[in-house]
Amino acid sequence: MKALRMDWNRAIGLLVVVGLHGGLLYGLWSVRVIPPPSEALTLFVSFVAPPPEPVQATAPPPKPAKPRTPPPKPAPKPEPHRHLAAQAPVLSPREIVEPTPEPVVEPVIAPAPAVPDPAPRAPEAPPAPPPAPAPAGPLTLPSELALGCPERTAPAYPRLSRRLGESGKVVLRVELDETGRVAGAQVASSSGSPRLDAAALAAVRTWRCRPAQRDGRGVRAIATQPFNFTLEGP
Repeated sequence: MKALRMDWNRAIGLLVVVGLHGGLLYGLWSVRVIPPPSEALTLFVSFVAPPPEPVQATAPPPKPAKPRTPPPKPAPKPEPHRHLAAQAPVLSPREIVEPTPEPVVEPVIAPAPAVPDPAPRAPEAPPAPPPAPAPAGPLTLPSELALGCPERTAPAYPRLSRRLGESGKVVLRVELDETGRVAGAQVASSSGSPRLDAAALAAVRTWRCRPAQRDGRGVRAIATQPFNFTLEGP
């Protein structure tokens, strides 16, 4: 009787183990793999580039001409003074009774000619102010960076951002050296996704731009560049 109870208990335990294994196999067979999305997404990355503002060239003002002053006229030479001398009559010794004093004739002095006053000089023009010193530091470009960069590539859309449906606009602040190469770049306005911001930074660091000019020489410059990340389906 005791042996019969032991066999019965073993049979019950064996049935329990078999039931657990069957439930486990059924659960594994019932698991379904979520199929990947079949719809394809089209990526568009566009630059926001407004038309460049026309630059009006201003001609330098003409220099005022200095008036010519006529040379002073030479003063006329004064005429020599004329002295009038009286001729004494020739008398014979008989006619001489008493010596008569000779009349005193005053010389006639001609008036000196009037000397004309010299012409007044025209006031001289004030000296031109010295040129303003060139501002120190990098030059800030008024337009977007893409307008002055002939060699540029669009940023690649991250795959994870595409799957998650991330989109937005990021604005970068880019600094160029004297040769037109990108010396540094940072995010001025984030798109809200670190992956999109990193893709824009990686793309703009490969750009090659024309160097900024100041007095005919290349200088460092700073410009901004926006990127629009958009997702559009078929």
